[in-house]
Amino acid sequence: MFPPFPQEIALHYLRVLSDFLDTGECSLVQSGPESEERKNQGIMLGCLVCHDKVSGCRKVLFACSGISKTLVLPENFPAADALVVPPIVPPEKIADALAKNDAEIHSLTARLNEISDDPHFDCPAENLRIKKLRRALTDESLRKVFGLYTFTRFDGKKIRLSKIIQNHNGALPPTGTGDCCAPKLLSFAFDRSLVPVSMAEIFYGKSHGAKSNGSVYPPCDERCAYILPEILGLEILYRDKDIAVVSKSAGLLSVPGRGAENQDCAESRIRMIFPPEAGEGACALTQPAVHRLDMETSGILILAMNKNAHANLRRQFEASLVRKKYIALLDGILHGKPDGRTELTFRLDVENRPHQIFDEADGKLAVTVWHKCGVESFENPVTKEKRKVTRIEFYPETGRTHQLRLASADCHGLGIPIVGDSLYGKKNEGERLMLHACEVEFIHPRSRKIMRIVSPPDF
Repeated sequence: MFPPFPQEIALHYLRVLSDFLDTGECSLVQSGPESEERKNQGIMLGCLVCHDKVSGCRKVLFACSGISKTLVLPENFPAADALVVPPIVPPEKIADALAKNDAEIHSLTARLNEISDDPHFDCPAENLRIKKLRRALTDESLRKVFGLYTFTRFDGKKIRLSKIIQNHNGALPPTGTGDCCAPKLLSFAFDRSLVPVSMAEIFYGKSHGAKSNGSVYPPCDERCAYILPEILGLEILYRDKDIAVVSKSAGLLSVPGRGAENQDCAESRIRMIFPPEAGEGACALTQPAVHRLDMETSGILILAMNKNAHANLRRQFEASLVRKKYIALLDGILHGKPDGRTELTFRLDVENRPHQIFDEADGKLAVTVWHKCGVESFENPVTKEKRKVTRIEFYPETGRTHQLRLASADCHGLGIPIVGDSLYGKKNEGERLMLHACEVEFIHPRSRKIMRIVSPPDF
């Protein structure tokens, strides 16, 4: 995943830490059981540099990946406010959670090894039965372990890993999720109202696999990418001192709405994650979004960190220089040609806000190019009912309100609403609007390089 914060300052402290470890002035102490496959291997070290709003001082936080080792800093370490962040869950609590099924899982694994080594064994059904039983026990143990984890979010609120799993439709993450450096560091900082300024991770120790000693790595895709968007409130796809590109979740506003209950949005979250205290990476604008997505639509949203970037990107959108691609599931089978283009005129239905209606005389032109990808089966996440839907790609050439929802649902367009559309179709229990902004291409406001950002849908 893309590093959510600038890395330079944190990387400086990690280089110092590495030197201290090399000379023995710092140490990595074994604090929990170490598996055979990890013996004598290297370890990820993370650093998060923060601004303490209370004292006005800099705080330097360090963490190790995993739960088996603890970092010990000397008194003469060249950072006055340096400290080591402990694991989210102590190793002994994890061991207790695993104890119930551990012996049986090992017994089943041993039996599977015997079967694979026995040339006379010929019972695939028994082999499959043992594997299913081991998988069920392993999943039960993982759920117990993951149930112990609670993180502090960007807004100071707590979120349990079990809730994050629920948000992922129950799909369990890999073993060790929650024990990487980034979740530990960020949760610790947000729990103490510290403002992240810089964060980086390096690999230290004997090189192995794809990791080499001293190399810098972003938070991992396997575990961190599962958790960090929930801790940060946004999935950060790209960020520098001029822009931030995020993937907004369905149900989150792009910009504040009316009333105190509608102030939480992508804009407010960016300002909280990158406040003025964050230094060069701060968001200097109260209204950083350069375009919007409907609250029910998920996907890529571009925000500017300063006035020049905002003005430049707004001009690109107004001149239709920004290329956008959306993925949608239409609630039915779209027959006929696989490609097309709709040119429809819509306006606000003043008697039924926020609905838009077709109006050839007074409506504004909305132009959309589309491509039919195919027909597939869709399963309601609650009722488990299945129905046929059509996957489609949309390439809007204009940016009208509800343009793609109308191009889908209106009889002058494709005539089939998008799955989960509460305005122009039907939203069944457990469903969301199946519309996702998956790709955007624009010119960077400072470097003038062409930026292409991709965010695949989760459907």
